[in-house]
Amino acid sequence: MKISLGADHGAYELKEAVKKHLEEQNIEVADFGCFSKESVDYPKYAYLAAKAVADGECDFGVICCTTGLGVSMAANKVKGVRAAVCTNEMLAEMTRRHNNANVICMGQNVVSQELAFSMVDIFLSTEFEGGRHERRVNLLTDIEDGKELTV
Repeated sequence: MKISLGADHGAYELKEAVKKHLEEQNIEVADFGCFSKESVDYPKYAYLAAKAVADGECDFGVICCTTGLGVSMAANKVKGVRAAVCTNEMLAEMTRRHNNANVICMGQNVVSQELAFSMVDIFLSTEFEGGRHERRVNLLTDIEDGKELTV
């Protein structure tokens, strides 16, 4: 398994902690930055980490900023990415189980490092249920492809 990582300056410390946590489990990491607390533009780093997932270079992504919101918006602009902001373990599990999310987004000012580690572990170990959820995930792809949906 290979995980892409990305963060802006507001979550540099969280990214580094998650990176160490993953490496301690012998999980391969592709770190797309940023690489310091110097102010940067979050969409660039979210894009790089998300694109690695969409292109199949990485299996999943972990992207962080101060809240997780900005990077999730940026990551979801990349075709093939389903990024979800998670603030607790249940969200990390359910977004994999029901939404087949392939990127988890977190905020350094929202979650503790311990909670982040737990959410990442749950996210990476939870399988997509498929079934009725697969139909719904396919509808997300239809939207991404510009198809109009009817009720």
